[in-house]
Amino acid sequence: MTHTAPGEERGTLSAKQGIAAGTSIGAAIILIVVGVVQLAQGIAAVAEDEVFIRGVEYVYKFDFTTWGWIHIVLGAIAIIVGAGLVGGAGWARFTAIVIAGLSIIANFLWLPYYPWWSILVIALDVVVIWAVSTWNPRAEY
Repeated sequence: MTHTAPGEERGTLSAKQGIAAGTSIGAAIILIVVGVVQLAQGIAAVAEDEVFIRGVEYVYKFDFTTWGWIHIVLGAIAIIVGAGLVGGAGWARFTAIVIAGLSIIANFLWLPYYPWWSILVIALDVVVIWAVSTWNPRAEY
């Protein structure tokens, strides 16, 4: 049985659900793009490319190889989960929230190395979490 909100006709989407559904597809694409970029970022860090600046020592400082593998793993999982979201897999919704949350933490810790990029990825991850958590696919029927 489908639940409809008071004053809402059966079979129509509320404006909020319509935006959330559209944003969820966008979130899946954003998650895939962020995953690809994190994958490339991780490969650059593992290869010890001269892209990254070694700055001030921080309490949570890891070796660049460690950071590289963290970004490679998160990037690969984000790509898989984003593809699952595009395909409409139920498991992908919860997993997308978890992966975006882990990406927020990783990019917060990555702030000393690339602050503007980290802030951008954190903002995109927040959009992913909002879109996936507010979209109710059952409201479409």
